Amino acid sequence: MEDVSDPPFRAVCKANGADLMFTEFISSEGLIRDAIKSRQKLDIFDYERPVGIQIFGGDEEAMALSAKIVDAVQPDLVDINFGCPVKKVVSKGAGAAVLKDVDMMVRLTDAVVRSTSLPVTVKTRLGWDDASINIMEVAERLQDVGIKALSIHGRTRSQMYKGEADWTWIAKVKENPRIQIPIFGNGDIDSPEKALEYKNRFGVDGIMIGRAAIGYPWIFNEIKQFYKTGQQLAPPTIEQRVDVIRQHLYRSVEWKGLIPGINEMRRHYTNYLKGLPNIRDYRLKLVTVKSVEEIDETLNEIIKIYSGHRFESRMVEMEAMAYNCG
Repeated sequence: MEDVSDPPFRAVCKANGADLMFTEFISSEGLIRDAIKSRQKLDIFDYERPVGIQIFGGDEEAMALSAKIVDAVQPDLVDINFGCPVKKVVSKGAGAAVLKDVDMMVRLTDAVVRSTSLPVTVKTRLGWDDASINIMEVAERLQDVGIKALSIHGRTRSQMYKGEADWTWIAKVKENPRIQIPIFGNGDIDSPEKALEYKNRFGVDGIMIGRAAIGYPWIFNEIKQFYKTGQQLAPPTIEQRVDVIRQHLYRSVEWKGLIPGINEMRRHYTNYLKGLPNIRDYRLKLVTVKSVEEIDETLNEIIKIYSGHRFESRMVEMEAMAYNCG
């Protein structure tokens, strides 16, 4: 998830039960040009493991070279993003654009597999549009060139994030006797109940969570608890929410620097504090103050005002973000 799943975000997700995480997707062209932002996205830490570095691109040579660069960082796997639907990626012949040319997708994947000693996985969508759903062919051919797992978002590129994800196609891939690699489902999982229902109904090997974890990393442990016991964990209290906000903030400042860390944290407050009545003024203050001390003071005020507030168990509703690529 572009500009979301950085090390500070991944740290709070890991602490709250995420099993396997991926970096923000990284441009293969940016990596081989030594672009600073692309290189920074290679930062991974031992506490995150297992962790995959995700790359994207539309040129075989660039993808092969970027795979070698990623290999040197020693993540646990390399993931290729063939699913991002946003225009700025698709217009460069990358992300979901490759779904229009399966031969090209196979060549790009083969170039990565041959260039790294790490396991290679792929994230993609059902097809370019409803008239060209080709996920079955994609799954078989990518397995044939050596990928070790496939994550499928149950929408086409033309759908973007609209409508309902169609997991029946994901189930068809999983049921295909030719497919031996693990198949992971993605799309619209926003509650423990739905996670268990979809895992049982569609038979996937695992579930990928994206937007539902933004501002709500507790969803991972909630799902695990529901899988094991059929019982829901109590929603996080305001004290627990603020504690995770602080963890996220401090790591953001440590990793990015003071000003960038504070500024980039601002996108997360709305989701962390969702469900609190009359929170607007405090949220506005959080996104305008300019020091960690002022943020801490504001968070202390929020705890004081909302201590004892009871959050309802609910479906975690997350708005699609402009650069949230699935």
